[in-house]
Amino acid sequence: MKENNTAKKNDVKTGSVSDIYEYEQKYVKKENSKSIRFFLRLIIIILAVAVFACLFSVGYRLYEIFDNKYVGYGIAAIFLVLYIVLFIVPVVKIMRSDYFKVNVNSETAGEAKRHNKKVREDIAKKIVDFNAEVDNAGWYDGETVDRLGYALSKNDNEGIKECLTALYGGSVKKSARSIIAKSSVKAGLLSAISQSKTLDTALITAVNLQMIKDIIFLYGFRPTDARLVRIFGAVMADALVAYGLGSINIGKGVAKTVGEAAKGIPVLGQALSILVDSSVQGLVNGTLTAVIGFQTIRYLNYEYKLQNILDGVVLVEEGEEKEIFEELEDTLKKAGKKKSTATV
Repeated sequence: MKENNTAKKNDVKTGSVSDIYEYEQKYVKKENSKSIRFFLRLIIIILAVAVFACLFSVGYRLYEIFDNKYVGYGIAAIFLVLYIVLFIVPVVKIMRSDYFKVNVNSETAGEAKRHNKKVREDIAKKIVDFNAEVDNAGWYDGETVDRLGYALSKNDNEGIKECLTALYGGSVKKSARSIIAKSSVKAGLLSAISQSKTLDTALITAVNLQMIKDIIFLYGFRPTDARLVRIFGAVMADALVAYGLGSINIGKGVAKTVGEAAKGIPVLGQALSILVDSSVQGLVNGTLTAVIGFQTIRYLNYEYKLQNILDGVVLVEEGEEKEIFEELEDTLKKAGKKKSTATV
């Protein structure tokens, strides 16, 4: 099994596929798209209800403290806005992002290649526009983006692919890691400071969704539904940990040892010390947030490589159709010559 997985990864790196049938055999999995969409929606609904319930619980507690209906109205309005900003907006932006079609067969490969070509062009436009409109963003390598813009203006498909591959292997990877690092520290600090399981659950979910949204915006496309199910499932698992870990004290000794050892590392040592001194919960949630971030970029990179392989795959049906049309054309020409000879 391990040898097969290693061979499969090597094939993705080299793109060594001769035709669509070989691609289908190596990379295509049988998936029930309706079931996948159902589970994706179900997880989103569960997260939506959980975050709303947590925010409502915190808001109601604040209302009980002040015991004033006007303050209650204000708290309700604030928490409604927070719910929209922290949950609704990221989820909508994630789901509205386009994705590459890579789980295809010989019948759907042609349409998928055309779709993926359009997605690449859209990604290129977004990156070029973003780099032109946002000063000192630092997300993308300027020289490569300039070449990408030139390839886009010339409708150079191979040039666009080459530039995007360079970006994803260089500046985008670096920027994605920066987003993950900041989100991880933020999740850890918020968990350590709040010390409230309901507030922790809402905040950790919000940080994770914001991180995923930012990574998807950075890359310009989202993972397929099947992989989004796994990513959102991991977010839900992190939320459950945030809700239930506050009462668990096991592992604090180990965590403190790690924190003491990391004090010699600037910034990281200070962040870990704060987390560990407050609670192991912050350390765990920060780590889980980083795992979700790296899982997201791993899926994005894998699917980008797959669509590149698919783009270079020869569709057997296209060759067969060409042969049939050529044969038909020859037959009609011969029939026309015979008819003209008979007329003479």
